[in-house]
Amino acid sequence: MDKRSLVWGTALLFIAVALGAFGAHGLKARVGPEALAQWKTAVEYQFYHGLALLLLAAVAAHLPHRRVKAIRTLFLLGTLLFSGSIYVLATREVFGTQGITPLLGPVTPLGGLLFMVGWAVLFITAVRTADDR
Repeated sequence: MDKRSLVWGTALLFIAVALGAFGAHGLKARVGPEALAQWKTAVEYQFYHGLALLLLAAVAAHLPHRRVKAIRTLFLLGTLLFSGSIYVLATREVFGTQGITPLLGPVTPLGGLLFMVGWAVLFITAVRTADDR
C-alpha cells in the first residue's frame, strides 16, 4: 500500500465532503443555480480523484514507484487546478474575485488535462505491468 496516496486520497475526500456540505448549506442562498451546479461539479471531480488515489494506494505495490508518484502528482495537481479554479469561479460574486476570472478560464481545462494524463499513465502502466507477469 502506498501511504502517500492513501493520505492524500483521504485528505481530498475529507475536504470534498466539507466543501460539498458548504455548497449545499452555505452557498445555496448566496449564489445562483448555475454557480451551485459548478460548485457541485468541482466537488464531484475532487471526490472521484480522492477515490482514485485510494485505488492507487491499494494497487501501488504492483506498479513501479515512479509511475505511482507521477499519477498521484497528476491527480493532485489536476484537482487543485480543475476543482480549485471552479470553486473560485463559482464564488466570485460572493468573495469579490471577479477580477481574476479571465486568468482562471484556461486553468480549469488544464486541470482536466492533468486528470486525463494521470488516467492515461495509469492505463499504460497497468497494461505494461500486466504484460510483464
